[in-house]
Amino acid sequence: MDKSCTLLVHYDKGTPAVAKEIKEALEGNDVEAKVDAMKKAVMLLLNGETIPQLFITIIRYVLPSEDHTIQKLLLLYLELIEKTDSRGKVLPEMILICQNLRNNLQHPNEYIRGVTLRFLCRLKETEIVEPLTPSVLQNLEHRHPFVRRNAILAIMSIYKLPNGDQLFVDAPEMIEKALSTEQDPSAKRNAFLMLFTCAEERAVNYLLSNGDKVSDWNESLQMVVLELIRSVCKTKPAEKGKYIKIIISLLSATSSAVIYECAGTLVSLSSAPTAIRAAANTYCQLLLSQSDNNVKLILLDRLSELKSLHRDIMVELIIDVLRALSSPNLDIRKKTLDIALDLITHHNINEVVQMLKKEVVKTQSGELEKNGEYRQMLIQAIHACAVKFPEVASTVVHLLMDFLGDSNVASALDVVAFVREIIETNPKLRVSIITRLLDTFYQIRAGKVCPCALWIIGEYCLSLSEVESGIATIKQCLGELPFYSISEESEPTETSKKIQPTSSAMVSSRKPVILADGTYATQSAASETTFSTPAVVQGSVTSGNLRTLLLTGDFFLGAVVACTLTKLVLRLEEVQPSKTEVNKTVTQALLIMVSMLQLGQSPASPHPIDNDSYERIVLCIKLLCHRNEEMKKIWLESCRQSFVKMISEKQLTEMAELKAKTQTTNAQPDDLIDFFHLKSRKGMSQLELEDQVQDDLKRATGEFTKDENDANKLNRILQLTGFSDPVYAEAYVTVHHYDIALEVTVINRTKETLQNMCLELATMGDLKLVERPQNYSLAPETSMQIKANIKVSSTETGVIFGNIVYETSNVMERNVVVLNDIHIDIMDYISPAVCSEAAFRTMWAEFEWENKVAVNTTIQNEREFLDHIIKSTNMKCLTAPSAIEGECGFLAANLYAKSVFGEDALVNVSIEKQTDGALSGYIRIRSKTQGIALSLGDKITLKQKGSS
Repeated sequence: MDKSCTLLVHYDKGTPAVAKEIKEALEGNDVEAKVDAMKKAVMLLLNGETIPQLFITIIRYVLPSEDHTIQKLLLLYLELIEKTDSRGKVLPEMILICQNLRNNLQHPNEYIRGVTLRFLCRLKETEIVEPLTPSVLQNLEHRHPFVRRNAILAIMSIYKLPNGDQLFVDAPEMIEKALSTEQDPSAKRNAFLMLFTCAEERAVNYLLSNGDKVSDWNESLQMVVLELIRSVCKTKPAEKGKYIKIIISLLSATSSAVIYECAGTLVSLSSAPTAIRAAANTYCQLLLSQSDNNVKLILLDRLSELKSLHRDIMVELIIDVLRALSSPNLDIRKKTLDIALDLITHHNINEVVQMLKKEVVKTQSGELEKNGEYRQMLIQAIHACAVKFPEVASTVVHLLMDFLGDSNVASALDVVAFVREIIETNPKLRVSIITRLLDTFYQIRAGKVCPCALWIIGEYCLSLSEVESGIATIKQCLGELPFYSISEESEPTETSKKIQPTSSAMVSSRKPVILADGTYATQSAASETTFSTPAVVQGSVTSGNLRTLLLTGDFFLGAVVACTLTKLVLRLEEVQPSKTEVNKTVTQALLIMVSMLQLGQSPASPHPIDNDSYERIVLCIKLLCHRNEEMKKIWLESCRQSFVKMISEKQLTEMAELKAKTQTTNAQPDDLIDFFHLKSRKGMSQLELEDQVQDDLKRATGEFTKDENDANKLNRILQLTGFSDPVYAEAYVTVHHYDIALEVTVINRTKETLQNMCLELATMGDLKLVERPQNYSLAPETSMQIKANIKVSSTETGVIFGNIVYETSNVMERNVVVLNDIHIDIMDYISPAVCSEAAFRTMWAEFEWENKVAVNTTIQNEREFLDHIIKSTNMKCLTAPSAIEGECGFLAANLYAKSVFGEDALVNVSIEKQTDGALSGYIRIRSKTQGIALSLGDKITLKQKGSS
């Protein structure tokens, strides 16, 4: 069996040292050779070799050595070797080392004494330790602190051994006496730790008698004090009032580690507003003073926990939390904004928005590489603020509209989505937003942003001046028509080939063709460049952003331009009394649409126009040629009504999610009622009074009665062996983020004692056993609990397998009972999460791992199948309920979840109902890592058959 050891040494098994060579080196007089030989012996022991023939050689030739390195290696060797036989009795030869250890404990050199005392801390054999106890006690009064601090640890370890309290009957009393006179910080800490571990009452008395001096103690001692307070208050909650003052005094300590632990202890012990406020202030101060990003992330996690439990107190500190935005790390900034957005109220919204505006302005400096991503986060945060509190929209909307032409397309998309929502929810801002949008429209260069901006112009330009300005802006950004022109030539002569340069900066794509009548012509598509180039066009062209995008083949944008012009012309009819002006505008709009169709069908275009865009533009042409009231109502009212409905559904969904997050607890009818006002308040501090009130409130609301569902607990019990096996075993599996805890119940069903019984486990996947197996003895027809901890490092389906090995007194051969495999479910690692549609699409495009699962189910209803997949995969449906309503035979939905390791899981469900009623289609899973995509695919394949 492998033995645990504090020494970790790399060892190459390919070149094992020969015991004979080691023995010869040890018998020689060369100190360096002896050191190398001892190292090789230790390495062999670490790799499972026993080498018993070396023991006597080491006793004879190494034990008497005065070299410190050899003595240190000797102690490591003695720590590793087997000291007992198969019956647990100490080997006779171990007596040989006792005299040497006694000599070392009385050695004039402090280092030899100290390392020997440290070695004694690792000995578990009482027979070896017993004769050494007088020498250990003598070292308590040694002049050197290194010896004293190790002597205290040795006494503590011996005292904790079986029957150790008989070896040192008055050990706690001696340590307490030493603690009162000790001046060395480390020795003092060890002494207090010994009292805490072995005589808690003495440690508590010492702490309370020196409570006013705790803030002056050493950092390591203060950490042990906090550990003691947590331990005592856990067993005796009623006495926590004694320790709160000590904890609050430690909040002013100089050590950041102590302050952090102190704040955590305060939160765990008290729910009084004063205590929570002090802890939150401490976390905020550390957040600003610490430079390590990992520390900042941990502190933000603690603040997030406080926010969920004590939101009212955290609201007061929102500005302090937002100061963490000064960190250049994006993860820290994102987490800070997430916390702050949950703490916004009517009282602090103006301050928060003002601070966010300043941060947005800072991102324009361009000093940092990720300014664009940070700006996008800030815009999203401001958007959320303006949705919750519409009154602040007027202070930020104009600032954000400056970023419509941002080079970071994601930021510009967020801005235009924000503007679209604000212009609908804040009618008072409509005129100023439209005016600003028309003024800045030419700056928009992204093909994804222009359609949304055009939709806003088409829907919210209502007055005559706004409609005319909207049409004029679009015409200006399209430039002069046509986009594509043909110039005829009678003969292909040198003179006819000469081209006059135009006044605008143009570049042309030229191609000679022969017309039907036999004459030559040149095709050209014109676009703007930074230098003057000749182009075959009719008249001068002033290119804009829309023209540039159209000439690159973005005909979806062309269709949006046509729809916007159609809406503006229809509205112009309502607000313009002059029919002549209306007809003139209609003619200009028709000319633009026909020019776009001409460009899309010309060979000069990068690619031909798609059918959807073509049909959309043609529909607009037909509508302008044959206008009627019914179509006008659909185009001018229905589109906007759909948008209003979408916003309402979004708000309802957010409210439902907020309601779901709010935990409801109920008190039991027979719960004890404490009448706080009738209690005696004599001797209670203000903090204790507040704490008592909070406890009463929790008891009244049932917060103390949150117990795990018993049925849930039973579902997690797995049978590992059969009922006919001599050893029956079952496991209760608990998955908690990065840890899996196994509680295995083993029952001896035989009439014999099971000796050296061992639960041997192994894992497959990204699972790792934390502890090595231990041997146990199990009496006949009795049971015992064996605990095993397993670390998880990624979101993959893992398997735990193993067996139980044991011996009986009759047969010394080892018996093996093979255990059933334990499959760790991926569903334990992932939880439903929410992200925006834009973020989902971005991740979908970036993630490289995809798993495509064909739909194969007995369920015949599309919505029922989707609900079954959502329940089976523990994911959140991002698609709006209105988008998947009705019976059309088709369904497409996006699902999203996040793992405890921060991994994103994306799922797209696309299904169609066949004529025979069966469902067909595909479920596509994408993730950044292979494991989550494969595991989720296996889960869906297993579960999609039916509602089992």
